[in-house]
Amino acid sequence: MKAEVYNISGQATGRTIELPDAVFGIEPNEHVVYLAVKQYLAGRRSGTHKTLEKSELSGSTRKLHKQKGTGGSRKGSIKNPLFKGGARIFGPRPRSYDFKLNKKVKTLAKYSALSTKVQGNSIKIVEDFNFESPKTKEYITFLKNFGLENKKSLLILPDLNENVYLSSRNVQGANVATADNLNTYELMNNSTILISEKSIEVIANS
Repeated sequence: MKAEVYNISGQATGRTIELPDAVFGIEPNEHVVYLAVKQYLAGRRSGTHKTLEKSELSGSTRKLHKQKGTGGSRKGSIKNPLFKGGARIFGPRPRSYDFKLNKKVKTLAKYSALSTKVQGNSIKIVEDFNFESPKTKEYITFLKNFGLENKKSLLILPDLNENVYLSSRNVQGANVATADNLNTYELMNNSTILISEKSIEVIANS
């Protein structure tokens, strides 16, 4: 599968690059994409929710009245969950929501997401570039050249480029990732994916 290469100004260079069919041309598997996104979001949950249990609640443990003879129900501690201000029954405890996903499943999900974007014409290959210094204005101009100034976009670089990253950091909807650290959620959560030329080989081998 061949894809046209664009320069930083958003203009076609007249060159094409070969995209591996095993990565960008497979039949997308929607279920594994769902699992990978679910695992990513579950791993981001803090899981610090907590309610007070009976032993942790402040209050007297004195028996409210004698067991028998009052004509009412038997009552124990004022901390009983049945009373107002009492403990909560089966309340949430701190826990991790993360779950295991096989490496092959995560890889298939990533390739399915890339193939989905290719089928939707949402991927553009960009010549490798660099900024001399971090400048937000230059990155905004870069996005405007591709018509992405008001859209969520993801730029994939072969390795960490500090100047490009810092330039994009304050631009709303602009995301930057390295090719060896992609996840399915980022790919699916952005309307357009910009991939630098050298990143293609990294993605295929990661």
